[in-house]
Amino acid sequence: METVKTLIIGSGPAGYTAAIYLSRANLQPILYEGLQPGGQLTTTTQIENYPGFANGIDANELMSAMRQQAENLGTVIRSGMITRVDLSQRPFRIEVDGEWKIEADSLIVATGATAKYLGLPSELHYRGQGVSACATCDGFFYRKRDVAVVGGGDTACEEATYLASLCRKVYMIVRKPFLRASKAMQQRVFDTPNIEVLFEHNTVEVLGDESGVTGVRVRHTNGEERTIDLAGFFLAIGHHPNTDLFDGQLALDDEGYIRVEPGTSKTSVEGVFAAGDVKDPHYRQAIAAAGSGCVAALDCERFLRQ
Repeated sequence: METVKTLIIGSGPAGYTAAIYLSRANLQPILYEGLQPGGQLTTTTQIENYPGFANGIDANELMSAMRQQAENLGTVIRSGMITRVDLSQRPFRIEVDGEWKIEADSLIVATGATAKYLGLPSELHYRGQGVSACATCDGFFYRKRDVAVVGGGDTACEEATYLASLCRKVYMIVRKPFLRASKAMQQRVFDTPNIEVLFEHNTVEVLGDESGVTGVRVRHTNGEERTIDLAGFFLAIGHHPNTDLFDGQLALDDEGYIRVEPGTSKTSVEGVFAAGDVKDPHYRQAIAAAGSGCVAALDCERFLRQ
């Protein structure tokens, strides 16, 4: 069985940033990319809010550059899935693709979170071409155009009001006859003149052509259908943190996100650190994930130097 100083699980901005810092500290990290190299950021296209790129940068280009930087500094990057971990004692035991292969003195968990989708074939087809799960990331591209937000909770209301500041019209598609958001968030929605809430509606199909999303077909609970012309379709029905591996081994919150000591990346198990969306139910931004990857690497380095 191979023994390593530190293992990083996950290859988004958090994982790659942690790898960069640990490599510069001469700790020879090994990083497993998992099923989605680059993380969920690669499901979008142009990024205009990541510092340092005056004209924006393609998401895949950014993640490729981070990967190359980590590799150039000495990170060993491997494909493959971490299928099981044993955190009951150090060194931690790591199973890769069904076989126990690695013992690690420390572990950085940067497995991210996955946006929940409706499961429509048309939604999948236009993902990244008008279908998005992040208004803060992609709303800028729909200035003075019409968009829709699916969901009725606080996140949906926040995203709708944010989009309303950029877009001509925002439709909220809500399957229930009420909003689940806090009273304050509901009031903010109702006070915004260019938001129209479609209660008791479900999305039937996302419409589009070779250029991307052009509209959406919705159905009222009474069976009536209507088609709405749109340029953007935003999902705000929640995220699922990728923490199934750690259930029962790390302390998780009620939604499944990894709990960390405030102001640190330290988890409930000494020597295990968390970074990025896997421990962040609020911000879910590339720059925030990268920053937390730096924190995790510094915490991990101090732990290993003790």
